[in-house]
Amino acid sequence: MPLPFLTADRAFDDSDDPADAGGGALPHIDQDRWRRPYRPGPWRVAGGALLLLLASYMLFAAMIIALAGALPGAGLCMAAATAVIVGAVRLVRAGAWVSAQGLRRAGVFSTTTVPWAELAEVRTVQQPVKWLGLPRTVQGQALVATPVSGEPLRPLVTDHDADFLGRLEAFDMATDAVEAWAAEYRTDEHRD
Repeated sequence: MPLPFLTADRAFDDSDDPADAGGGALPHIDQDRWRRPYRPGPWRVAGGALLLLLASYMLFAAMIIALAGALPGAGLCMAAATAVIVGAVRLVRAGAWVSAQGLRRAGVFSTTTVPWAELAEVRTVQQPVKWLGLPRTVQGQALVATPVSGEPLRPLVTDHDADFLGRLEAFDMATDAVEAWAAEYRTDEHRD
């Protein structure tokens, strides 16, 4: 079963992009599809894998409880395992997503979408950032989007989050890709 949220958008991979030779976008790439312009980091994947491992133990426990005859307990254990699986999927899907429609910041518990026309700027700034999403903050870089209304959104990605901790080059490539999407679609909106 293909899991498209685990793969990066191939259009951002410069190593084998045939569009570089032709100088244009690939005709088969759907610009309206939401895509994450980077691969999930090892910390995010490891967290999701550990949650799925926990869910497998919970499902095995539910089977044992059901075979023992305690069906309400088995149902409760199955419901808890389902919640852990949903949490693991949401954890892996978290991050910055782009499409022709706008910019999306997907979190574990909430998702915010802003159309390109409503964004004043998207840029990388130096600021205190959370280390792996924990309360501890360190000095780092963050990709921030500022809407026209002026109230900035939470950082889209940081160089100390689960995707980019210890991967500064990947952070630079991902922020460049999101900024390129913003430059292209914000100018298209302002031309009309």
